[in-house]
Amino acid sequence: MKDSEVRYLIDAGPLVGAFWPADQWHAWSRKTLSSVGGPVYTTEAVFAEAAYHLKAPTNALLQLLAALETGLVRLTPVAPVDAVRAAEIITRYAPRSDWGDASLVILSERFPRARLITVDIRDFTIYRRRNGSPVPCIAPPSPI
Repeated sequence: MKDSEVRYLIDAGPLVGAFWPADQWHAWSRKTLSSVGGPVYTTEAVFAEAAYHLKAPTNALLQLLAALETGLVRLTPVAPVDAVRAAEIITRYAPRSDWGDASLVILSERFPRARLITVDIRDFTIYRRRNGSPVPCIAPPSPI
C-alpha cells in the first residue's frame, strides 16, 4: 500500500461513535466520516476495541462489520517487527498508552501524511512519532 493512499487513520472512539446513536460523539463521528470521503484505516487492535464496545448494541456492531466489508474501514497490520516500537511507545507513555494507541502511532509513522480521527485528543497530543513530530489529528472541538 502506498503512503499516498492512506489519508485517514481512525481510533476506536470515532468508530464506536459513528455506529452507536447513543454515543456522545455520534453526530461528530458521523459528520467527520462523511466529510473525509474515503476509506479510513485502522489496526486489528483498534477495530477489536470498537467491536467490544459495540457488542451490546448488536445492530451497531453489525454496521461496523458492514463498514469493514464495504471497504469504508480498512485494516492495516502492525507486523511482528513493530513489537519493539510498540513496547517503546507503551513504556514511554505509561500508564496512559496501550496496544491500540501504540499501533496507531506506528501507522502514523508509516503513513506520515495521514491524519488520525480521534476523540482521545488528550493522549494523542502527547504521543510523538519516532522523529519527535506529533500525530496529526482530527478531533471534536474542545468544550469552552
